[in-house]
Amino acid sequence: MTDIWTEQQIPDQHGRVAIVTGANTGLGLETARMLAERGATVVLAVRDVEKGRQAADRIAGDVAVQALDLTSLDSIRSAVADLRTTYLRIDLLINNAGVMYTPKQTTADAFELQFGTNHLGHFALTGLLLDRLLPVPGSRVVTVSSVGHRIRAAIHFDDLQWERSYSRVGAYGQAKLANLMFTYALQRRLAPLGTTIAVAAHPGVSNTELTRNTPAALRVPVTWLAPLLTQNAAMGALPTLRAATDPAVTGGQYYGPGGRREIRGYPNLVTSSADSHDQATQERLWTASEELTGVSFPLRVNR
Repeated sequence: MTDIWTEQQIPDQHGRVAIVTGANTGLGLETARMLAERGATVVLAVRDVEKGRQAADRIAGDVAVQALDLTSLDSIRSAVADLRTTYLRIDLLINNAGVMYTPKQTTADAFELQFGTNHLGHFALTGLLLDRLLPVPGSRVVTVSSVGHRIRAAIHFDDLQWERSYSRVGAYGQAKLANLMFTYALQRRLAPLGTTIAVAAHPGVSNTELTRNTPAALRVPVTWLAPLLTQNAAMGALPTLRAATDPAVTGGQYYGPGGRREIRGYPNLVTSSADSHDQATQERLWTASEELTGVSFPLRVNR
């Protein structure tokens, strides 16, 4: 049995600062909208600033726009410098932006695009902003994963950037599995401090622009079945919002739709794959991520 947690359950957010990546459309836009309507100061951290401004105009509340391109470590560092100048405290960092099933491409730093954007970009952003969250009681890092973390998903340490061969689905699965492993490894490091927690969420199957790179063989079935098998962006954002705001949430939890196969429904506590809980792999991924991004966290692992 699932409980019904809706937008109305979001507590008052006045006095809180929330940064939402990829907030100009889809899940990120809905997440930002609901937080702002509850009183939070919300920063839309987006690659396309003009689209970000258009999105901000559609949101009632205290909203700012910050240029952030997660495919570039230089852009991430520049955005962090701006954010650190403007905000002395951050209550919520919501790592929402992502790409899915893209053709083989690389980031500005030669990372495979899905792994580089979905995982490494957010890893670097979180590490560089974390000291703005650590002093804030009740602060949270929420990272958005996917049911795709179970599909052909593994961390390919022998070819993290898919240089030898490339699978759109496999690369997406690796990136989304990495999101969960990052959350669990980060929570282990945060737990002794008692102020900030790391939580994960997934939107089920939501009808957003993220599916624009779906392989051609699947595109027609997906289009026809979308009304039956997907939910809208507002519903898809609720697991993220619950992870970010529900007072009952604890570090290391994972929220997703409570319906059958976690495809649709109101947000509930869900479980991730056994692979995602492999601590040895989490730590190996953490070390690789630090080496690739050049970002070290101001935390020690709690084993």
